[in-house]
Amino acid sequence: MSKDFTENLMKYVFLLCASISIISIILIFYFIFEGGLPFILEEGFGKFILGTEWRPTASNPKFGILPMIIGSLLVTLGAIIVGVPIGVLTSIFMAYFCPPGLYRFAKPAINLMAAIPSIVYGFFALQLFVPFFRNLMGGTGMNIVTASVLLGIMILPTIIGLSESSIRAVPRSYYEASVGLGATHERSVMQVVVPAAKSGIVSAIILGIGRAIGETMAVILVTGNQPVIPTRLNQGVRTLTTNIVLEMGYASGRHQEALIATAVVLFVFILIINSIFMVIKSRGDKK
Repeated sequence: MSKDFTENLMKYVFLLCASISIISIILIFYFIFEGGLPFILEEGFGKFILGTEWRPTASNPKFGILPMIIGSLLVTLGAIIVGVPIGVLTSIFMAYFCPPGLYRFAKPAINLMAAIPSIVYGFFALQLFVPFFRNLMGGTGMNIVTASVLLGIMILPTIIGLSESSIRAVPRSYYEASVGLGATHERSVMQVVVPAAKSGIVSAIILGIGRAIGETMAVILVTGNQPVIPTRLNQGVRTLTTNIVLEMGYASGRHQEALIATAVVLFVFILIINSIFMVIKSRGDKK
């Protein structure tokens, strides 16, 4: 087999793989919007998005998803507050401060966290976090804070792994030049290496947030799943993802269409958040 034939073959294999990825996104986009957008137009955008009542099985059904939108926003924001600082700082420690002996154990442990099924995280939080926050904050313990802490832990492997890779990808000469100019080890890392890896770190944060938004099984166990707008941190909430999972199994007719429309809102929600972060990332790269 000639070298040119092999190169041409692999070129078309790569093209096929890229095409499958693009086609998959297009098909997902089409089928979700084809099933949910007509319902949103019929129900009314304001009535569906801004409605505060979700009673799909009542004699006079209500399909307002504002409580689920707010619940998703609050839980995602809480996960960012918990997971992003810990994840980024841990990645810096792993790349430049961790002793080799500790690194041999810490790195596999972090990789193992990414392989743990989400339902296992949910049961862990149900047994440990729910009683703790019940005693600390009152209520049932299934609330915004519990879900935020759980999701913050779940996104750590993604943020740590990708951020560490970005930090290690910065040329060693950056660090050495800073130290050679008289800067300390800590200053060289935090003010030279980390800013140089900012683009990769932001990408890691985007992927971590994407997992937090789309997480379902673990969140079902610890949020309380109450379709109401929360007024306190110790109150239960329901997210967009859990709303779909909880009711899709028995939904039919308008109820099923409403859940598919909820998926449309979730899809747009994720696109908006990713777009915001990509704009922030592109502006950072230009500086």
